[in-house]
Amino acid sequence: MSRCVVFDLDGTLVDTPRGIVTTFAAVFAQLDLPTVDSGTIRGTIGLPLPAAFAKVLGVAEDEPVVGTCVELYQSTFRKIVLPMATQLVFAGVYDGLQSLREDGFLLAVATSKFIRNAEALLTAAGLREEFSVVVGADQVSKPKPDPESGFVVLEKLGVAAANAVMVGDTTHDVLMAHGAGMASIGVTYGVHSVDQLLSANPTWLVDSFAGVVAAVKECS
Repeated sequence: MSRCVVFDLDGTLVDTPRGIVTTFAAVFAQLDLPTVDSGTIRGTIGLPLPAAFAKVLGVAEDEPVVGTCVELYQSTFRKIVLPMATQLVFAGVYDGLQSLREDGFLLAVATSKFIRNAEALLTAAGLREEFSVVVGADQVSKPKPDPESGFVVLEKLGVAAANAVMVGDTTHDVLMAHGAGMASIGVTYGVHSVDQLLSANPTWLVDSFAGVVAAVKECS
């Protein structure tokens, strides 16, 4: 019987929120757009880039400025964040993933990042080889919190939802898990607060990656 653990990326495996805020600010500066406070930007983490920029700018996703921002973001992110990726991996992630794999779990990533950016970040962080499947927001018609990303992972791995658990730092991740019929682990060290996470009713709530590993092994 195959078992799998599906991970969010930003704020769950890698502490990228800081870099994301910096990259947003750099994009706005390069395009002579008004600056936006970091709290507003952090509030969009977990959304696909077009939705995030549209929300921050207060415009529709199909406005040309959104496409311009997304394109510039991707090149700027690679310059700013990728060189420091290994330093941004949360404590316990490297050992924890290895321990789960040694216990026979299949590992996957379901992220709101576009697949190209997700693959680049995972590779730069030295994590890509840990995962059998990586699903990006541009590979599904409806990204998180819709369950489609979860269904894609389950189908690719040939795992039943009852034998899968989703790990993430936002309500988007927990709600995706609910929709896909998976258990869920909310981590409190990322973007969303404890109260926000609890509002989505995760199966477990933990405050470290070691806690993630312990919860996964407890539920298997």
